[in-house]
Amino acid sequence: MLLITGASGNAGGAVLDAALRNGSPVRAMYRSERDAGRGPTGDPAIADFSDKASLSRALEGIDRVYLVCGPIPQLVEYEINMIDACKATGVRHIVLNSAMGAGRFTKSFPSWHARVEDYLRGTGLDYTILRPNGFMQNIVTYDAASIRASGAFYAAMGDTRTSLIDVRDVGEIAAGILGDPRPHLAKTYELYGPEAVSNAEIAARISAVLGTPVSFVDIPEDAQRQSMLGIGMPEWQVTAILELQEYYRTGSCAAIDSVVAGLLGKPARALDAYLRENAAAFRRDPA
Repeated sequence: MLLITGASGNAGGAVLDAALRNGSPVRAMYRSERDAGRGPTGDPAIADFSDKASLSRALEGIDRVYLVCGPIPQLVEYEINMIDACKATGVRHIVLNSAMGAGRFTKSFPSWHARVEDYLRGTGLDYTILRPNGFMQNIVTYDAASIRASGAFYAAMGDTRTSLIDVRDVGEIAAGILGDPRPHLAKTYELYGPEAVSNAEIAARISAVLGTPVSFVDIPEDAQRQSMLGIGMPEWQVTAILELQEYYRTGSCAAIDSVVAGLLGKPARALDAYLRENAAAFRRDPA
């Protein structure tokens, strides 16, 4: 049986959906009953990464695990707790959701993921590591409100290009590996999207979908910092996001290759299709 952690989240939810479509026997891990009621659950388990006893209960009868934790300062501690619980309960294979840049960038979220990757490799457990690039879904999550309000979105990104990936492709890849891990033992896959685009190009494509102008405004990093702090984001998160953008600006996240299509057995989802599908999220309310 499979255990999908983070089942109410963006990535974990995509893996859960794909595993259920595949007909796999699935247990979905949630932090609360409330989270468990938000979508398809499989066999729900309520557990918390900080509560080792709850992890052991969630892992009863489980032999393969998809491990993802939200981008929080406790990520390393929490994911190591889960890896230790997996080893203690006889789990055979872990698919670890890491991040692009792990092992190369020594700041921000990639550096946290690198520490977990190194720990997992030293446990003797079978594993596969996924390093997805930025998600297309983040355009809606982080930029849609600003686009609705002012017809623009803002970041200290210049003309940097990123090959964004649809999180649903990551979900299908992870679910496929969990279904048959044997070809993927001890492999690390970097998952790039099908094309590299700048924020200005994203703005132009959203404009085309809406039929109204949308702009990307490049701003100084300090202005972005003050803006994020001004809306109440914690300082650790602001610093981590700005450091991650620093990595993006190196051009290291603009690669395009055939790995995702090969793992999916079909072309990766395209950005234009994603934007058309989510056009309503960017439209101003006429009222």
